[in-house]
Amino acid sequence: MTVAHADHPAVVSLALELRAVLAERYRIVVGLVGPPGTGKSTVAAALVARLRVHGTSAALVPMDGFHLDQRELERLGRADRKGAPDTFDVGGYVALLRRLRTADEPVVLAPRFDRDLEQSIGSALPITPATRVVVTEGNYLLLRHADLPRPLSDDMSMTGWKNVREQLDACWYVDVDPATRVERLVARHVAHGRTPEAALDWVQRTDEVNARLVEGTRGRADGVVAWA
Repeated sequence: MTVAHADHPAVVSLALELRAVLAERYRIVVGLVGPPGTGKSTVAAALVARLRVHGTSAALVPMDGFHLDQRELERLGRADRKGAPDTFDVGGYVALLRRLRTADEPVVLAPRFDRDLEQSIGSALPITPATRVVVTEGNYLLLRHADLPRPLSDDMSMTGWKNVREQLDACWYVDVDPATRVERLVARHVAHGRTPEAALDWVQRTDEVNARLVEGTRGRADGVVAWA
């Protein structure tokens, strides 16, 4: 992460707020939420870097590590909309957040998502008790079951999304201009092998459907991070 990102005013403000909270408790788990392409991962990594600069042990544990395996998505018939709420292991994600909040294990091993492989890598992120701040980021940190349209709402495993917010000490919504966001998404998909036409089709057919769902949860955030 570049120093420029770690010195961004929004990141500096978040870091100061978290350091104040740490005066009252040993570990906090905080979230960054927003539609696909807003820059959540960039903000999260910058925040972790900023905290470390000031001597606060911090770690990043993205929600994307809980993507269902590609073969499982194909078996379930969901591969053509990867990134939707029912293409994640929400139960596993909530269980991990609970373990991280407790902070009573010698190490907690979290998964990470490899964009080149388009697969999750298990036990890739070790979190020790020395970690004071755990930052997680993802699309659906503020999602509730009632937000889901049918037939997603008929899947009772999706009720687990409401439990994510309960594990977070704070959660901020990352906001960016919609045109910029779409541009970033298309570029991301092209960088990972899609043609520009196929990338735009995926964004319009899948990412933007998910984006509208996430935008509906904005009012539940503790604050908004404007990210250019």
